[in-house]
Amino acid sequence: MPAAGMSMNCSIQSSLSCLLKPSSFFNFTTTHFKNRLYYPQIHFISSKRSMFCTCSSNNSDSNFQTGEKAEPFVISTPLYYVNAPPHMGSAYTTIAADAIARFQRLLGKRVIFITGTDEHGEKIATAASACGSRPSEHCDVISQAYRMLWKDDEKELLENKCCPTHLKPCVHCKEDNYFFALSKYQKSLEETLSQNPDFVQPSYRLNEVQSWIKSGLRDFSISRAALDWGIPVPNDNKQTIYVWFDALLGYISALLEDKEQPNLQSAVSSGWPASLHLIGKDILRFHAVYWPAMLMSAGLSLPKMVFGHGFLTKDGMKMGKSLGNTIEPNELVHKFGPDAVRYFFLREVEFGNDGDYSEDRFVNIVNAHLANTIGNLLNRTLGLLKKNCQSTLVADSTIAAEGEDFKDTVEKLVEKARIHYENLSLSSACEAVLEIGTAGNLYMGKHEPWSLFKQGGAASEAAAKDLVIILEAMRIIAISLSPVTPSLCRRIYAQLGYSEDQFDRLTWSETKWGGLKGGQVMAQPKPVFTRIEQIKETENGDEAAKKVVKKKEKKRQVQGVVEA
Repeated sequence: MPAAGMSMNCSIQSSLSCLLKPSSFFNFTTTHFKNRLYYPQIHFISSKRSMFCTCSSNNSDSNFQTGEKAEPFVISTPLYYVNAPPHMGSAYTTIAADAIARFQRLLGKRVIFITGTDEHGEKIATAASACGSRPSEHCDVISQAYRMLWKDDEKELLENKCCPTHLKPCVHCKEDNYFFALSKYQKSLEETLSQNPDFVQPSYRLNEVQSWIKSGLRDFSISRAALDWGIPVPNDNKQTIYVWFDALLGYISALLEDKEQPNLQSAVSSGWPASLHLIGKDILRFHAVYWPAMLMSAGLSLPKMVFGHGFLTKDGMKMGKSLGNTIEPNELVHKFGPDAVRYFFLREVEFGNDGDYSEDRFVNIVNAHLANTIGNLLNRTLGLLKKNCQSTLVADSTIAAEGEDFKDTVEKLVEKARIHYENLSLSSACEAVLEIGTAGNLYMGKHEPWSLFKQGGAASEAAAKDLVIILEAMRIIAISLSPVTPSLCRRIYAQLGYSEDQFDRLTWSETKWGGLKGGQVMAQPKPVFTRIEQIKETENGDEAAKKVVKKKEKKRQVQGVVEA
């Protein structure tokens, strides 16, 4: 979308910015493409789309210890379709990609994060017409919608000829088109998957792709006739490039620097192939079969991994604009805050599988994990430190933890979290970090420093060291959970007396025990996460705290927040 078109739907823009909080971890390099790029031999050109590409690391682009250039990590999402505003089911991909990107930055990688929208095609023209606007105006208003869908074989339709995903009737059409010779690449694709089984993940998605290829690949249409909104086929202005066939080039063209002269070789040398390509399972065939074949035809490398995650469901059904059962991201962010939204969907949905949304479960999980296990532990520890030690640490955390098994427990859990992050097991990574908080609460309950302070002498000294140990664990939590809840972790780090710049420069190596030093002064204790309090309004207009799961009586539910 051109800069002049930024007067878009504010709720769409704000929900994404709140969920991703980009300003807190890198400087933007935003790139918009409407340029023509040519592949060798097959010569097709890029469609109008809005591409958003960022390049950053937590340190400089060079390793500050060795002077070597930082290893690149390129991650991309689907190019979301702009026929309607986004919903939570589609924003999920970008949230997951953002968490993975943040983790890779902590490892010192030079991360290039590519996302964007696809803004041409028949659906766009139709949606624009229904709104009484031109396609370009429609795209400028809805620049962050997230769908790129198209039916495949008729054999996959339901008995009533409806699409099994959207439950809408398919419309038959007959026209002359150009075709891509997909069948030519069947053997090459089979060999690629056989030699590189990690190319498609999770493994059960690989099985799906292998099954599709084994059943026989058919050539497919790559153009449309009599469609005004789109890019004409070179040397044939009666045909328009099929939307997704052209759109996938955006993953490569997005690697170009802003204002750089469009050139395929320059784009490829800037970071292709991608390290990780995230998609929803509904477009797996396009991205794990068609797109690789197209790259083979162009003589270009394939992404290192294509990961197809599951659907977010509501009441057991996939969320989708066509089904009319979506959850608007901005509504969730406004009601619960970005950290809560990010944590719930990344913690409660095993990445790769489907996951169902329930508001009651959302509130219970977020309150229990973020407000109680983590937030309350930090708050009461800082409170004891202020009361008994003038908010000052009495010893280095390494010295305070001598002879304590708790230190070993934390080190094992943070290493466990690192492995899970690297394996894209985001839910398990969250669980490992939460276990550190659970262990910290058990340590506090066992040692009872509040009682030891009352005894004075050696007991009081031991209690002061106990607080250092707990706060060191909180420091490690702030780093290791930051890919998932960046704003919360920034607040935790600030409570530990660190600056914004110190948080921004963090690397994963700093999860090693021993960061807190004797004499270090902590900030004044205050809640870092607001506990979500569900409030029900009765028929008489009275409000009462909700103590049980909501019932189906005629009572309108509203949300409020109170400090934990």
